[in-house]
Amino acid sequence: MKTLNYGIIGCGMMGREHIQNILLLDNTAIAAILEPDATMRAKALTLCPDTRFCTSIAELLSIDDLDCLLIASPNYIHVDQLKEISTIRALPILVEKPLATDTAQQPFIREFQNSYPAPVWVAMEYRYMPPVAEFIKRAHEATGGVTMLTIREHRYPFLEKVDNWNRFNNKSGGTFVEKCCHFFDLMRLIIKSEPVRVMASAGQAHNHTDEVYEGLRSDIWDHGYVIVDFESGVRAMLELCMFAEGSRYQEEISAVGAQGKIECLVPGPGRFWPTHLGDAPVPQLIVSPREPAGPHTVEIPVDPQLLAVGDHNGSTFYQHQRFQQVVLQQATPEVSLNDGWMAVAMGMAAQESAATGKAVEINRIQ
Repeated sequence: MKTLNYGIIGCGMMGREHIQNILLLDNTAIAAILEPDATMRAKALTLCPDTRFCTSIAELLSIDDLDCLLIASPNYIHVDQLKEISTIRALPILVEKPLATDTAQQPFIREFQNSYPAPVWVAMEYRYMPPVAEFIKRAHEATGGVTMLTIREHRYPFLEKVDNWNRFNNKSGGTFVEKCCHFFDLMRLIIKSEPVRVMASAGQAHNHTDEVYEGLRSDIWDHGYVIVDFESGVRAMLELCMFAEGSRYQEEISAVGAQGKIECLVPGPGRFWPTHLGDAPVPQLIVSPREPAGPHTVEIPVDPQLLAVGDHNGSTFYQHQRFQQVVLQQATPEVSLNDGWMAVAMGMAAQESAATGKAVEINRIQ
């Protein structure tokens, strides 16, 4: 198999997780990196000591043997970078979530989707966490058809990012876009229907309330609820709390239907697990049919090597395996630009609903 040469744009925390997972794949190499921040460049250099570092997208795209691009830059510059790439050279792209941060970017996303000649995959790592992937696979059989879907994330606060861009709504898109587009993507994927209406309540209670950067106080929310109505009649709910780092499981997903219930329990990053509590928990599925047989639990351990190189339960590695097939075997991306945009649109609707106290129709965002 031909070696797949990546060009990397952005080497912050998520960019370095991508690099470490790419380096575990067969027949892959990091050909070049674009990272303007000196501290992040130095950290990337320890992972890729022989890689060429570029100073612009144009320089990066001038490298002849480049096969594909990974965009892992801050949220608010994804669209501008896609625009620049589209005017220079069309290569397959894996772009980190969220795809966009502003409703005004929607016309470009639609035009780019129709005109860009190479495949584009929007990174939605949560789909590929082994316990979540198994949940998705079993959900409809276990429930007899999902009627209600609930996703709960109880986790730690936002981590520090370059120039503190994730402390502000205008750069991150807001918490429901930056953090929760993963969950809105899962809702559409599991329910197999389109959202029509979003209702939300959220705010900033405890995290970052006293943080001021360049004279501006952080305005990023740290908790909230979102209810989504779907065309099929299915209802979904998201519960987010970002001051619950003591939780045994970070994500808890449940689906219920006429025949039963299935739950998925996913621990957070191992590096945050308190070692004095013993071994970190193992991801689990709990299947509870309505018949008298009762619930049964299935443990779904994740490869320790993959846990060591990322915070997403091995999903980044599995995502790149599939992206590799897209580039080398001309397969179709599993997460399309439309998927990426719809996850953002749901997050934007949740932001608007929580800010106004009114339900928001998704067709207004689209």
